[in-house]
Amino acid sequence: MDYIWTTLQNLGGQTAFANLYWGNFVMIAVACVFLVLAIKFGFEPLLLVPISFGMLLANMFPGIIADGGLLHYFYLLDEWSILPSLIFLGVGAMTDFGPLIANPKSFLLGAAAQFGIYSAYFFAILMGFGDKAAAAISIIGGADGPTSIFLAGKLGMGGTLMGPIAVAAYSYMALVPVIQPPCMKLLTTEKERKIKMEQLRPVSKLERIMFPVLVTIVVVLILPTTAPLVGMLMLGNLFRECGVVKQLTETASNALMYIVVILLGTSVGATTTAQSFLNIDTLKIVALGLIAFIIGTCAGVLFGKLMCWATKGKVNPLIGSAGVSAVPMAARVSQKVGAEADPTNFLLMHAMGPNVAGVIGTAVAAGTFMAIFGVF
Repeated sequence: MDYIWTTLQNLGGQTAFANLYWGNFVMIAVACVFLVLAIKFGFEPLLLVPISFGMLLANMFPGIIADGGLLHYFYLLDEWSILPSLIFLGVGAMTDFGPLIANPKSFLLGAAAQFGIYSAYFFAILMGFGDKAAAAISIIGGADGPTSIFLAGKLGMGGTLMGPIAVAAYSYMALVPVIQPPCMKLLTTEKERKIKMEQLRPVSKLERIMFPVLVTIVVVLILPTTAPLVGMLMLGNLFRECGVVKQLTETASNALMYIVVILLGTSVGATTTAQSFLNIDTLKIVALGLIAFIIGTCAGVLFGKLMCWATKGKVNPLIGSAGVSAVPMAARVSQKVGAEADPTNFLLMHAMGPNVAGVIGTAVAAGTFMAIFGVF
C-alpha cells in the first residue's frame, strides 16, 4: 500500500495542477480568448493561432520554453533575429511595390505614420523604461511584429521584454480593423472620405526590378543597420519582380514564410508565461503600444489631410492611416472606411503605397535606434 500511495503522490506531483498558480490559469484564459478572436472572428489567424497555442503550452508546462525545451530552440532564432528577417523575405516576395513606385509621394505618408514610434519612445522613458527598452517598446507603434521582435533581440531585451512586446505588436496588428476606423472618422469629414483618387499610372517591369535594388543601395549605404530587414524585404521583392526565379518566389512567399510563422508564433507565445507577463511593466507596454499605434494612425491621416489641401482635393486623407506596417490589413481598412462613405470609391491600391512605405519606414526606425545605441 505504501508503494501504491507513494506512486500516486509522485504522479500527482507531476501534473500541471500541482505546479501552477492562479496567474497561469489567467494566461490560459487569455490564450483561449486569442484563439476565439483568431478562429471565430478572423483576427489575423495566421499569427494569433500559433501565438495563443504557444501561450497555452507554456503556461501549462513552463519547461517547454526553458533551456533545453522544444520551444527554447525556436526562441533562439528570434533572439538571433533570424526568423524576423526571413519573415521580411516572405513579405517582400508577396508584396506588389507598384503603387509606391507609381506614386512616390506615398513615402511621405509612410514616414508620417512613424511619428507614433518616436513619440512612444519618449513616453516610455517618461514611464521609467531605459533607453533601449523604450526603443524596443516604441516599435509596436508601427504595428509590425517581426520588426518589434528583431529590435528587442538586437537591443538585448530578449529575456525580459520580448514576449510582451511581440504579443502587444501582433495583437495590435490583428486589431487594426477595430482601432483605426474611429480615429480615421474622427479626423476626416464625410466630404474628404468620399474623395476619389485618379487611377495610378502603369509601372514598367524595369522600374519594378530597379526599385528593390536602388532602395537597398540608398538605405543601407545611409543606415547599414537596416540591412537585415530592408535587405531581406527587397531581396524577396526582387525574386517576385525579376521573373527568372519563380521557384524561389514561390518558396519564399509560401512554404518558407509559413514555416517561419509557425516557429516564430509559437515561440513568442511561449514567452508569455504568467511569471513574465502578469506585471506592471507588461501593462505599461500594452498601453504604450496602443498610444503609439493611435498616434501613428492619426499622424498619417493628418498628413493625408495636408496633402489633400496641397493638391486641392486630389488625395483622400484616409490612405494616410495605411502608413503603419500592417500589410495589407491597414490598406484594406482604408478601402473599407472609404467605401462606407461612397460604395463606388476604390482606395485599396492607393493605400498600398503608404502601407508598403510604412514597412520600409518601420525597418528604418529600427535601424536608426540600433545605430544610436551602437548595435549591429
